[in-house]
Amino acid sequence: MSNALAIATVTQALALLIENNLSPEMDIAVKVETRKPPAEPPVEPTINVFLYQVTPNPSMRHTDLPTRASDGALLKRPVAALDLHFLISAYGEEAELVGQRLIGCVVRTLHEIPVLPAELIELAAERPYLAGSDLVDSPQRLRFTPTVMDVDETSKLWGMLHQTPYALSVAYQASLVLIEGRERPLPVKPVERRTVTVLPFGAPGAPVPPGRQESAEPEPAPEPEAAPDVAPKAAAPARKRAAAKTAKAATKPVTKRAAPARARKGTEAGADDKES
Repeated sequence: MSNALAIATVTQALALLIENNLSPEMDIAVKVETRKPPAEPPVEPTINVFLYQVTPNPSMRHTDLPTRASDGALLKRPVAALDLHFLISAYGEEAELVGQRLIGCVVRTLHEIPVLPAELIELAAERPYLAGSDLVDSPQRLRFTPTVMDVDETSKLWGMLHQTPYALSVAYQASLVLIEGRERPLPVKPVERRTVTVLPFGAPGAPVPPGRQESAEPEPAPEPEAAPDVAPKAAAPARKRAAAKTAKAATKPVTKRAAPARARKGTEAGADDKES
């Protein structure tokens, strides 16, 4: 977290980062200024670092927790999460392509060192107008990311700069800057009394051990096992006896019916003998 000087500290530290990394490509003196592009382009080699917009960080703008209690007491400092948008333009002799060489050094530096070093933040805070800046103590480090801008967006951006001719430039976004409020929250009250209760497992009110939570539940009663099915084995001889009886019963009526037939034949033959 940092105070309200964080935005200006980032701009000054970015200018120092570019100024310290122009060699070995540039062997001439280059002036690095923290101002908007001038209406009159400078003749000497110059790089302008211009902060043209400050926006809330979209991923953290709604993560700030409530900062006050029900009675109005401050519990936590409010924090503003910001993104900084920079326009970096280069000027120099066009015949020697000084502006293009300077832009190449800027792109190489911010791609090679995308995170703002802490030593440059401390060096920037040594300026008299930045005394009291505590950006170096913030746990959140600044990272520079190139911003893609088409011709229409570039035209609108330079159109906001009244009577300022266009110069070769690149746009970068710095994330994340956290700015805290000034009011200090009330200190947390110390613990006046500690109450520690020790109970063995199994005692009334004691917690259940993790391994016994499932065993503490009543187990369902086991279902009675079904008696072995012995009926088919016992019924086999009975079926055999019943089949035998059926066979005998089927043969007996045939013999009984045959006897009366032979008797009838005998009676008929005796009657014929009597008549003769």
